[in-house]
Amino acid sequence: MRMSGPRRGYWCECWTESTATDGQAGPQLRASFDAYSAPQADRWVAVALRTISPALNTHASVEAWEWLYEGRVRTRRALLQMQPCTVSVTHADTRITWTIRPVLFLPFAHRQAAELPACALDFKPRQTD
Repeated sequence: MRMSGPRRGYWCECWTESTATDGQAGPQLRASFDAYSAPQADRWVAVALRTISPALNTHASVEAWEWLYEGRVRTRRALLQMQPCTVSVTHADTRITWTIRPVLFLPFAHRQAAELPACALDFKPRQTD
């Protein structure tokens, strides 16, 4: 999406983390998404939950559908007030967490059909051995 100035939106992430106490690695980022409206942000979580719910254990599936039917309204309301939100389900020994944070997206220089500034040619990557 091409922008000419800063634009409000939401940064969405999906993290997984083992709830087992056997020294597993900490949280791991699985996916991220930039949304430009509250409906788009909560829809990203809703689609993911609907997609994985058949594979979840009974408890996690109930958590997912409770959010889809009741929690989603609260989430949308909070997002419209530019408040961060979190949705989590725990399946077996894995917690899956979606976070949605209000952000201000900044425009970047578009590289197609434009020349790079002269200073870009001064950049020399470091050689790693």
